[in-house]
Amino acid sequence: MRYGDFDTDSLMYITNRPDLVFERGEGAWLYDHQGKRYLDFIQGWAVNCLGHCPPEIRDALVKQASTLLNPSPAFYNGPMVELAGLLTANSVFDRVFFANTGAEANEGAIKLARKWGKVNKGGAFEIITFDHSFHGRTLATMSASGKPGWDTLYAPQVPGFPKAHLNDIASVEALITDNTVGVMLEPVQGEGGVIPADPGFMQALRKLTREHNVLLIVDEVQAGMGRTGTLFAYEHSGVEPDIMTLGKGIGGGVPLAALLAREAVCCFQAGDQGGTYNGNPLMTAVGVAVMKTLTAPGFLEGVCARGEYLKQRLLELSARHGLRGERGSGLLRALILDDERGPAIVQAALTMNPHGLLLNAPRPNLLRFMPALNVSEAEIDLMIKALDTLLKK
Repeated sequence: MRYGDFDTDSLMYITNRPDLVFERGEGAWLYDHQGKRYLDFIQGWAVNCLGHCPPEIRDALVKQASTLLNPSPAFYNGPMVELAGLLTANSVFDRVFFANTGAEANEGAIKLARKWGKVNKGGAFEIITFDHSFHGRTLATMSASGKPGWDTLYAPQVPGFPKAHLNDIASVEALITDNTVGVMLEPVQGEGGVIPADPGFMQALRKLTREHNVLLIVDEVQAGMGRTGTLFAYEHSGVEPDIMTLGKGIGGGVPLAALLAREAVCCFQAGDQGGTYNGNPLMTAVGVAVMKTLTAPGFLEGVCARGEYLKQRLLELSARHGLRGERGSGLLRALILDDERGPAIVQAALTMNPHGLLLNAPRPNLLRFMPALNVSEAEIDLMIKALDTLLKK
């Protein structure tokens, strides 16, 4: 495919992409090179928490770009300090390390836990993770993930990640040994099929980890930053984790991630952790704008209300077409199909006219919805109407 003066063959192949190029985005909508618009219920895989090109992010980028881009991570800068303060003030954590991607934040969490185990637990290094989990695409985070087939894709794996079953506390307890330093999970398994961890399971997990002097690590790269209706997903169960990772929504569309930890866990020494761009003011200025928007009065209440509205509309759709219901939390939801036509529906939605619809099928038998947190009920209705048509075919 050619676009303008350039050939797409210059890009390395990593996935099948449709023959279109997106040129512009506004709110819930994307516009391609031929002027066709698409209602976006993917939003960059839950990245664009405020939609496409929101004025809050645009203004933060313009203002910061005219002041300071990157003084080096060896020095403090204003947005870095301000964002760290906003995150700790609105969570149970005391310290923040900024990164660029969720995988990088999770890699940092693994390193911090292993360093803590070396200092406090005689070299304990194993981190229990879960079947069907997804923690990133570095070698360590792929090894931590429970995605089928990843154990052989870039073998040998990084050792030290035994797998338990989500919502099965006995399966976790059975894996704890003297080598166990932590348990790491997503409060909602996004790539695994939008499977929430039960509040009771989270509470039992917190109790179990404390009894064994083991760290509780929550990967909120997808479920955090207001996505489930609370600022952080761990709040739904009332637990206080030791470590949390953030990504995707924290930057609202720019590359930003964070590793947060309680003071007692912070044991990095100079040189143990770093990164060329971590905490650069251009990205953290956007993070400040996102955090201030999400914590403004009434915003998260609106997310809860629209999440409940989306849930009810999906349940109506499921009943009308004899499907298997829906699941999720807040504005991270899935419609469970009665067969494996998910990928076909995604393709058909893309080619609808006069406007397309962007959906995702992380598994063949379900569709995942990750709209902007400020999506309107009218836009939800429009998506449901289009999906209703697709399900009739």
